[in-house]
Amino acid sequence: MADRQQFARTVEPDPELKKILDASRNTPVTEEELHEQRISFAFGNAPRASEASITKDSVRLAAQKIRLLP
Repeated sequence: MADRQQFARTVEPDPELKKILDASRNTPVTEEELHEQRISFAFGNAPRASEASITKDSVRLAAQKIRLLP
């Protein structure tokens, strides 16, 4: 029960963080940024046992070879 106490109260958002989020809300994401986010997501979800063989560069290389649409 003690673990749930943190959710029992309302937490005010950090004003500086809110200001940054509001400023970035209407900023468009470029194709290059989106591509890097996908690579980062794939790398972050790689199994920990494969840390030695899967690198961000290897994911980037694989992303160049794999295409979802012709």
